[in-house]
Amino acid sequence: MNINLIKIANQFQLAGKVKSVTPLGEGFINDTFIIKTEGNSPKYILQRKNKKVFSPVPAMMENIQKVCDHIKVKVKTAGGDPMREAMTIIPANDGKLYFLDEVEEYWAVCLFIEDTIAYEAAETPELAYSGGRGIGKFQSLVSDLKEPLTDILPGFHNIRIRYEQWDAVLKKDPVGRKAKVADEISWIESRREEMMNFWQLVENGTIPTRVSHNDTKINNILFDKKGEVLCVIDLDTVLNSTVLNDFGDAIRFYTNTGKEDDTNLDNVSMNMEIFTAFAKGYLEEAGSFLTEKEIEYLAFSAKYITYEQVLRFLMDYIDGDNYYKTKSEDHNLVRTRAQYKLLTSIEEQYDAMKKVVKELTS
Repeated sequence: MNINLIKIANQFQLAGKVKSVTPLGEGFINDTFIIKTEGNSPKYILQRKNKKVFSPVPAMMENIQKVCDHIKVKVKTAGGDPMREAMTIIPANDGKLYFLDEVEEYWAVCLFIEDTIAYEAAETPELAYSGGRGIGKFQSLVSDLKEPLTDILPGFHNIRIRYEQWDAVLKKDPVGRKAKVADEISWIESRREEMMNFWQLVENGTIPTRVSHNDTKINNILFDKKGEVLCVIDLDTVLNSTVLNDFGDAIRFYTNTGKEDDTNLDNVSMNMEIFTAFAKGYLEEAGSFLTEKEIEYLAFSAKYITYEQVLRFLMDYIDGDNYYKTKSEDHNLVRTRAQYKLLTSIEEQYDAMKKVVKELTS
């Protein structure tokens, strides 16, 4: 990457001289780095925001700031530490929440929260329970945030719009891959009515619209050294939508016994014990504000979001891999098949999932 990262870092209001800027993790969408400063000055997270995905980036940063400010007030009122229990956005030298470089790439910085633990998978029911509490707590903290957020991801988790995109890609078949995936296409089409019936409940307000995170993987929750939930991070996708998206996506991620791109489908299934633990933790925090209809569709949300992810991976494959970063020509197809295996496992255990939710809320 031919970019002067130290020069970029120096465009922000950092407390200390920049010592180094090095890559951190492998994100699907953004490029992420850690900034180390000299002496006892804090560390920071630097990200190059993907402007092809998030548009407009300035509005996205305003969304994040609104959510962070709201959470900080709630945490402080409750006697907590707002600098550790919420993200802190560091403005650029000109006061903006981002820096636009000479090639019109957007960069943003937030404070690195020290002495935290992040997990890549919920390997135990205890950890799944804590993760559920984390997402439930986040939703509870922003449940009274009435100021609208800019929709910087039009159509995100909106299956009606996904179908419009899907139909257009199938019609165009830009790289000639459609014929190869006839079976996979049938997976999508056979569930279209069921998914639209659910989404119509969101559109007509039967299922309410709230502030939702929309990327509730467990590695987006920071824990303290004692294992307690500290802070939810990676707020690029915060939107006004149904909070069921958050629950469903968390179940998709937490309960998968395999990898999202597992080539051995025998590895992939939904772990019912993990589901139960996550749901318990989540409902302990979120149960106080959820409506009866939201609770009724909690289990279904796992089917909905996992199905949508099958659609998105397959659509990107047919479209020529324009959205997700891929490591091989068939990577998105591998992802599609692995996610579909997870979906069928969720469907097979759906009645048991509904029973768990009912028992936890009765």
